[in-house]
Amino acid sequence: MQRVLPDGVAERIATAGRVVVFTGAGISAESGVPTFRDALTGLWSRFDAYELATPEAFEADPALVWGWYEWRRAAVRKAEPNAGHVAAAALQALVPGTVVVTQNVDDLHERAGSKDPVHLHGSLFAPRCVAGHPFDAPSGDDDVPDDLGPVPPPRCTACGALVRPGVVWFGEALPRAAFTAAVEAASSCDVLLSIGTSGVVYPAAELPVVATRSGATVIQVNPDETPLDDICDVNLRGTAARLLPALYAEVKEVTAGGR
Repeated sequence: MQRVLPDGVAERIATAGRVVVFTGAGISAESGVPTFRDALTGLWSRFDAYELATPEAFEADPALVWGWYEWRRAAVRKAEPNAGHVAAAALQALVPGTVVVTQNVDDLHERAGSKDPVHLHGSLFAPRCVAGHPFDAPSGDDDVPDDLGPVPPPRCTACGALVRPGVVWFGEALPRAAFTAAVEAASSCDVLLSIGTSGVVYPAAELPVVATRSGATVIQVNPDETPLDDICDVNLRGTAARLLPALYAEVKEVTAGGR
């Protein structure tokens, strides 16, 4: 088996009391889910994603914003978890105390088998009304046409207010419970894996910094250099789908007593 980890690091992961698997857009891009910067194609190519993803945009044109997010949700439904998602779930099952924290708003970690991933930026599959009441996402996502345009959002069954996407928009704070859970996990972990994240979206990008300040081993998996390079103990250059299965295999071998 080709090794991807330096000597001793697989043992460090295998014996950790807590591991944090922290993922960004890169891991889902390998499943064909467009990153936020690449998400405007076809009918939506004439719009600016950074202008659609704001409370002000939803207030000005709810149907436009809701339609775009319905289109994005349908695109995610057509995607499948890749080997990186599967390896992250397998690592969580292998090493007790592992917590998956993601910046992604898709459900690929859940579909790969990860248990209770922390969604820092919300989820496409957890809409809520503007007053805060949860709302069951519509079914039949695979039937949404590729050229779907503006769609009037539904009304809340509890209060009648407009239903909005359950994601964090520009200018909004991260969900308090999710961010608190993520910071607690990062500050108390022995190992943090930073996977497919650019390291420039704050406050999420602080998590690897929190971990390293607390004495954790920080391992980065990314094909490109990022601002996190200098604080990481190990930088693995490559994609999550290629490197995470190999990393998992090394850790599993240690737990089986083979190394």
